[in-house]
Amino acid sequence: MMKEYKSEEEFLKDYDSSIFEKLSMTADILIFSVSDEVQNNYRKLSKKHFSVLLVKRDNYPFKDKWCLPGGFIGIDEDIEDAAKRILANETNLHDIYLEQLYTFGSPNRDPRMRVVSTSYMALIDKNTLNEQIPNNASWFNIMALEDKETIFVTLDNGSEEIKFKISKTLKEKTTDRYKYDILENDKLAFDHPLVIVSGISRLKNKLEYTDVVFNMMPEYFTLGELQQVYEVILGKKLLDPAFRRMIASKVEKTDKMQTGGGHRPSVLFKYKSHD
Repeated sequence: MMKEYKSEEEFLKDYDSSIFEKLSMTADILIFSVSDEVQNNYRKLSKKHFSVLLVKRDNYPFKDKWCLPGGFIGIDEDIEDAAKRILANETNLHDIYLEQLYTFGSPNRDPRMRVVSTSYMALIDKNTLNEQIPNNASWFNIMALEDKETIFVTLDNGSEEIKFKISKTLKEKTTDRYKYDILENDKLAFDHPLVIVSGISRLKNKLEYTDVVFNMMPEYFTLGELQQVYEVILGKKLLDPAFRRMIASKVEKTDKMQTGGGHRPSVLFKYKSHD
């Protein structure tokens, strides 16, 4: 017969937490950036690259494989505080845009034990970073090709390529949400291909209804540079008139001009805050 308690204090005094199996919590940080390619032809607008920051593991499991910066959350630590701590410890980066992405909890995602990970997405302009990333970290340019059922991703840091293949299945038709599963992967640790694909999808969607992209821009920019950033994330060309209408309320013209480098002088814009 179940005992009846007169108060919550009495219940908690008798409560035995050992009846439940234990699990561990981690935070993984997905850091995206858009930056300029080194351009030999100074008359052309520098090509943009969409990239992600990875670190190489130096211990087991997945020793010598690449992964997202991550770590375990302390028992008395707030999850967001843990994400900021891990970001600083793993990458030397501080005070950058950070938002919670998804929670990944497949029972077999970590061979050590049952581990649930809360992932965070960070957006930066790595051209303006003052911090030096660690020696075991590297920026990988992202190329993603997608059809109705499959996503093919290639990550390239100039000396190494990482490729993985993801299946996508429509989960909720009314919200256009997809379930992702790893079909092929040999160089990324854990289920991090799923985190990367989920982050790319989230970022593409947020470009349409938020101003999140400006976390990846310098303070002043031309409209051509801003359009390139949208295009490299979305993976498609945008018509100039449609793009200008889309960002008209998000930017404001300044009295500054971009000159030199063989380009025609261009008006510089900045983000228009709506605070």
